Amino acid sequence: MSKVLRYCFLFVLAGCLLAAQPSMAEEGVKGHLVDDSWLQKNLNNPDIVILDASPETYAKQHIPGAISVNIYDLFAYGFGGMPIPKAEKMFQSWGISPGKKVVIYGAGGEELAPRLFFDLDYHGVPESDLFILDGGLTKWQKEGLPVTNVATPATKAGTFKVTKLNEDLRGRLPEVVTASGDTADNALVEGLGPDWHFGEVAPFDRAGHIPNGIMAQGFYNEDKTFKSPEEIRTMLAYLGIRPEQQIYTYCGGGVAAAIPFFAIKFIADYPKVKLFPESELGWLSDERELPYWTYDEPYLMRETGWLQFWAGQMIRMYLGAPVSLVDVRPAAAFNQAHIPFSLNIPADVFRSNLTNPARLAEILGPDGVNASDEAVVISGAGITKESALAFVMLEELGQKKVSMFTDSMDKWTQLGQKLTAKETVVGLKKGQHDVSIIPTAYPDNFRNGVVITDPKSTHGPFPKVFIAAGKDVPAKSEDGKVVHVPYTELLNADGTPKAAKDVWNVLSKAGVPRYAELVCYSDDPGEAAVDYFILKLMGFPDVKVLAS
Repeated sequence: MSKVLRYCFLFVLAGCLLAAQPSMAEEGVKGHLVDDSWLQKNLNNPDIVILDASPETYAKQHIPGAISVNIYDLFAYGFGGMPIPKAEKMFQSWGISPGKKVVIYGAGGEELAPRLFFDLDYHGVPESDLFILDGGLTKWQKEGLPVTNVATPATKAGTFKVTKLNEDLRGRLPEVVTASGDTADNALVEGLGPDWHFGEVAPFDRAGHIPNGIMAQGFYNEDKTFKSPEEIRTMLAYLGIRPEQQIYTYCGGGVAAAIPFFAIKFIADYPKVKLFPESELGWLSDERELPYWTYDEPYLMRETGWLQFWAGQMIRMYLGAPVSLVDVRPAAAFNQAHIPFSLNIPADVFRSNLTNPARLAEILGPDGVNASDEAVVISGAGITKESALAFVMLEELGQKKVSMFTDSMDKWTQLGQKLTAKETVVGLKKGQHDVSIIPTAYPDNFRNGVVITDPKSTHGPFPKVFIAAGKDVPAKSEDGKVVHVPYTELLNADGTPKAAKDVWNVLSKAGVPRYAELVCYSDDPGEAAVDYFILKLMGFPDVKVLAS
């Protein structure tokens, strides 16, 4: 072989070897996750810094060469965070330098490692150098890999400098307040469990969660590793969290929020994700006394204080009212006394047209129910089988918004409001201040998948679960998992829903999963409709009623 050919051969061989190196380096690396086999091979790599984010267990056992990090030191300075010079010195003491890869781990399936990832990212450590050990110490030990209780000797100080904070990663209270009221363009994703979210655990002065916060759990597999990008995107889509939205993750004090933050931004690859470090503690500390919810959709319920405004003569005369009051009691009871400006659509009208929404629409429009209004269903006794069925049917018809009046007629009068026997006039207005309700043509914009007649006709992203809503499970068996949630267990004696925390306990005890296509059924569709309403109130996004 000539010298020229030999050089050409060596040049090509070197190029092939160099080209092969990135693929070898990437084995065991998926995005910002590394697996235990990769880390085992790199334990002695001087260009890798391993950080143990579990200070409580480090002295007992940790990965050889790992440096103990007390992540709580970063939170000791309140909402303002640790002063930059102090944070920089701390990061340097861990050996962080430009060009070094940082691998973080905790127990696995927890929040400390993702939160430390966020803090390093926020302070300017390049994202390309940041990784989390997937499965953490739990999976590492399950694989029989080495651990030690001997503390890693002090390492040479690193040279990393904080030059600029990555503010694109951090949400602030003013923007989170705005986002809470704009769910079209934003999503507030909560990293807490149902006990906190629905108000059973109340570490602050109030119980519950930030309004319109979405409880998101289930980002980890049983072995403490993160779920796949496809699985996480499916979960997010089910919860209504979309890639085009600005997403803010939060929890009680800003630590557990790091789990959805990392999963959504770095695994699902959503482009606009921020962590709100102040979280609920900052929200509740605001002097404006910002609202706080226990139910996920409390606006599905209307009380006297709200409804009396829209039932007033002056409001109707001068402003009009984008609210249709639908009283489902029998005509005899309605004619004796009703809330002013109510429209009487007896429950039998809804029940007899359960599988014929087009016919129901032909009745509602001429009778004064405007599809562009909020329709408030009134039973006179809170939530009943009759009012719940009307709620479901109005949702199926595509009503802009539907809610339930949860007070009784007695409470309405006890609170100083008047009932009337005067007929509600439906017809063309005869003058500028005429309070007649104009009849309309109900549009043909029905929603699919609210009332179904064949369970096999729908397919959600998660398995179908049937919820039997009556006192007994119907004799007819359904092809799938069946759980029994009698509708009476979800209501108080006065027809109001039980507290959110109590409803959740009923659902949890019955085995209702967070991620499922839920189909409510009963021999009486009104009973199924009550379960449907309560599940919507609790924030379950995929709920249906089976009309047998």
